[in-house]
Amino acid sequence: RPHLLIVSRIGVSSPSSHRPFHVEPTNIVSVNDDMQRVTDEAAAMNKRIHYYSRLTSPSDRALMAPDHVLPALEEIYVYSPLGTAFKVDGCTDGYGKNSSLVTIFMIWNTMLGTSILSIPWGIKQAGFTTGIVIILLMGILTLYCCYRVLKSRTMIPLIDTSSWEFPDVCKYYFGAFGQWSSLLFSMVSLIGAMVVYWVLMSNFLFNTGKFIYNYVHNINVTDIVSGTNDSNRVICPGDASEEQPGNKSMLFLSANDTGFELFEEWWNKSQTVPLYLIVVLLPLLNLKSPSFFAKFNVLGTISVIYLVLLVTFKAVRLGFHLEFAWFTLDEFFVPEFRLSFPQLTGVLTLAFFIHNCVITLLKNNKKQENNVRDLSIAFFLVGLTYLYVVVLIFAAFPSPPLSKECIEQNFLDNFPSNDVMAFIARMFLLFQMMTVYPLLGYLARVQLLGHIFGNVYPSIFHVLGLNIAIVGLGVTIARFYPNIGGIIRYSGATCGLAFVFVYPSLIYMVSQYRAGQLTWLGLTVHVFIILLGVVNLIAQFLM
Repeated sequence: RPHLLIVSRIGVSSPSSHRPFHVEPTNIVSVNDDMQRVTDEAAAMNKRIHYYSRLTSPSDRALMAPDHVLPALEEIYVYSPLGTAFKVDGCTDGYGKNSSLVTIFMIWNTMLGTSILSIPWGIKQAGFTTGIVIILLMGILTLYCCYRVLKSRTMIPLIDTSSWEFPDVCKYYFGAFGQWSSLLFSMVSLIGAMVVYWVLMSNFLFNTGKFIYNYVHNINVTDIVSGTNDSNRVICPGDASEEQPGNKSMLFLSANDTGFELFEEWWNKSQTVPLYLIVVLLPLLNLKSPSFFAKFNVLGTISVIYLVLLVTFKAVRLGFHLEFAWFTLDEFFVPEFRLSFPQLTGVLTLAFFIHNCVITLLKNNKKQENNVRDLSIAFFLVGLTYLYVVVLIFAAFPSPPLSKECIEQNFLDNFPSNDVMAFIARMFLLFQMMTVYPLLGYLARVQLLGHIFGNVYPSIFHVLGLNIAIVGLGVTIARFYPNIGGIIRYSGATCGLAFVFVYPSLIYMVSQYRAGQLTWLGLTVHVFIILLGVVNLIAQFLM
């Protein structure tokens, strides 16, 4: 739909001085090659703005148009599927306001998230040495593709692309196909993230509730799973596809066995707890604006910092347990190279995924000439954080007596429900996810209903129907396939195929070809990147 911009210069220094008067598409009556006509409402607002500007000279701010006369700025949210989501203040004066340090931190904070829980499992699937190398290579590759996304606007000649986002660039080069395919893959990343969140929230709520119940009733229980017997207990619950660990417990001290058994019947990780979340989260998804929840994005930073501290503390207490073997099988250790390494590349595609919002984040950078440098530093810090956590988790995992194969898809599952530090981590993550989940639901609503109906809230029935479908999918997966590593790698390889590998490379090759600057080396490198993305996706279904 066409958008009409009428710019009125009222002052010179305030954010409202250069704010464009944006007429919503619903206010446009007709558009043709000769003229544009707007409704009386839109024309009246434009006249009011011009009226204020003529009362005095432009340099006199005494009679500047007040904010209530100007249209409200659009709410802009950015997200990384398994990182965080938050509201971004627009650069209404044409310049960013964030320093390089703030920009780097925002990118770091946006990218880091729940994927950090599954990367140690991915290292186990690839082999320790191979996994470290893959993290480094995937970090470099995704950074280059992100650089290509950032530069994609600047390669379009004769058009002001300062307000464009990456989907606009895709639409410019590939037409309606680029627009709708980018929407499709963006929805895959959003829905995949919301499913992972539902599985994790069910897990964290189950373990948090179990810890509180046992503490209040002074019950001493131990999970019927193998594990170490010292004060820093680590357990080996087994595959998530089997009967859920922690649902069965051995009772040592209890005054009311019947009450405890009844609690375990109604507080079941896969059968009941995923349903309890509906009562809280479904109403929140139907709110028209999620701006309230955006205030809690600092919880994501706190959660990541606490996880780093938890991992450090556990590693110090447990010590390192490593053996390097390339070709020999061992009961307690895994080979340094394993053919299942693509499972790690699928997880890392989503772990390093910020390509959908990197342009928005860097628009707010005060010094635009530092964008590439700041982006590179942020990727370096994210990769360093991942390496720190996964190396400590893998190296400190007590082998023997446990095998490295016991490392879970969510490494917090390797700590029993009565572990106090793990309880605090689960509680932090649970609350953080419950505030991010409505934001992701809002973004899904904006992208899907906004494109189909031209309105992000066409009616309560449309919104409720979409939210019931999303929640129903999350509940189903949480009950029958609660494998977050599998969900992350499938959704990561799928959405990464478009936003990380294919679109940035194709746009670069097309732009260079049109400019007559495409070389054989550039063509070969970017075709190879596209092939890597295709192979990465196919490999997920062969593991």
